[in-house]
Amino acid sequence: MDRLVEQLVPDELWELFRRVVPPTVVHRPQGGGRRRAGDREVLAAIVFVATSGCTWRQLPPVFGACWQTVYKRFARWSRERVWARLYRVILDELGSRGQLDWSRCAIDSVSIRALKGYLTGPNPTDRGKKGSKIHLICDRTGLPISLAISGANLHDSQALEPLIRGIPPIRSRRGPRRRRPAKLHGDKGYDYDHLRRWLRERGIVPRIARRGIESSQRLGSHRWVVERTMSWLAGCRRLHRRYERKAEHFLAFAGISVALICLRRLVHADVQNRSAS
Repeated sequence: MDRLVEQLVPDELWELFRRVVPPTVVHRPQGGGRRRAGDREVLAAIVFVATSGCTWRQLPPVFGACWQTVYKRFARWSRERVWARLYRVILDELGSRGQLDWSRCAIDSVSIRALKGYLTGPNPTDRGKKGSKIHLICDRTGLPISLAISGANLHDSQALEPLIRGIPPIRSRRGPRRRRPAKLHGDKGYDYDHLRRWLRERGIVPRIARRGIESSQRLGSHRWVVERTMSWLAGCRRLHRRYERKAEHFLAFAGISVALICLRRLVHADVQNRSAS
């Protein structure tokens, strides 16, 4: 079991997670009862559910905790925004090492069929079936820096302003924290004059495809990175279809997915630095 836990939750992820997880509350200071399941084992079980796409009841017992315990802790950590704080810490680590490229960012969304729950709506691209949508902004290399969810019937243009405002102030290698890209690339779904004016007022140069002028046959030399990032999200099989009734749980799985994407870049940079030295 230890090998599986270390594979799902490497030391780099565990050290970052320990910064944001709330302290354990001991309900029985006098002792007695069953031993509390460790946070690292529970985190490994949650990552297993997110990446494998299995249901909570299908969780194998090798993690040492029953599925009810894992689900309750996942729900509590979601309410306490642990996943958002973990994502923020990883972004800060990447920014402090100069791994984020703010020169060009890209925005896009992907629709997912949903069975139930809040923040769902008829998907116009899926014969009106109920679905949810994940909105994303990534940097020039494809690292996600802002994330949001909505119903599938929300137009992409309505998510641009909340996504830009949702970029947290991220540490830089030199100078103050940064939260605005130099340029923003988007497809024709964001082709509106008021969005271009709004971006320029904030010092962001809009690079948005124009309807009736630019061809839809090609993705663009800079916008393709966000499409690749959307394909990376497919590595989290729990996002292939939304089963969560609560929107905060669906957002939690999306947050875990983007955190793992950013963590891979962080670990890869550490491996390269060690090999170079």
